[in-house]
Amino acid sequence: MTIIASDLDRTLIYSPTALALGMPDAAAPRLLCVEVYEGRPLSFLTETAAALLADLAGRAHFVPVTTRTREQYGRVRLPGPPPRYAICANGGHLLVDGEADAGWRARVGRELAAGSAPLAEVRAHLERAADPAWLRKLRTAEDLFAYLVVERAAVPEEWLKELGEWAEDRGWSVSAQGRKVYAVPRPLTKSAAVAEVVRRVGEPAADGAAAGSSPDLAPAPVLAAGDSLLDTDLLLAADRAWRPGHGELAARGWTAPHVTALDERGVAAGEEILRQMAGCLP
Repeated sequence: MTIIASDLDRTLIYSPTALALGMPDAAAPRLLCVEVYEGRPLSFLTETAAALLADLAGRAHFVPVTTRTREQYGRVRLPGPPPRYAICANGGHLLVDGEADAGWRARVGRELAAGSAPLAEVRAHLERAADPAWLRKLRTAEDLFAYLVVERAAVPEEWLKELGEWAEDRGWSVSAQGRKVYAVPRPLTKSAAVAEVVRRVGEPAADGAAAGSSPDLAPAPVLAAGDSLLDTDLLLAADRAWRPGHGELAARGWTAPHVTALDERGVAAGEEILRQMAGCLP
């Protein structure tokens, strides 16, 4: 069965400021709220997208793949049955039926220790380098990576470039998404966690031999979608992928032979991604 591995924010679900409706109010699509935070509606998709997603979840393994922490992901109520697998913290946590897989987290910890500078060093640099004039918050997520909440228009592009160069020398990468600037260890990837899901989905059952199934099952095909630099590895690892007409990847004109670069922006892009994914399923 096909695996659909998709980023959430600004790919499938959208905050009010990211909807980009671009049409008269009377022509706007009906929206479904899928996240409430502190009593306020926070994330939406169109009702058409909700129906498409519920249908896809019944025909494929739908795997949310997000940079959100487990707590932040837990606020999202997507249409359809709860996903068997979900990936949080940019691949740092693999949830199985809603519970974090301790073995996966331990494996991630070993890879980070071997391949990137410590989180404490990166956070200390961010504290020194960020300008209080535009910095609003500095946070760490799941003891895995750090991010800044900023006044994006006031952040100098040269500062972002210098931060990226500093981070690269230490095995980290930088991604600017809306009002957040992420610093993430390079070994911490969405694609690695999706590969683990592919491995598990493709494994025969314990009684597979008695049931007549082959021990050499072909890996399930993967359809993927994402909008940011942190999604690049996920899209490249997929059999077929999509990116919306907004976001970091669109701004850079990034694509690949098997990646469809959509013209649609905002919540309309999320709907179109799901529509095209549905067309790829048997």
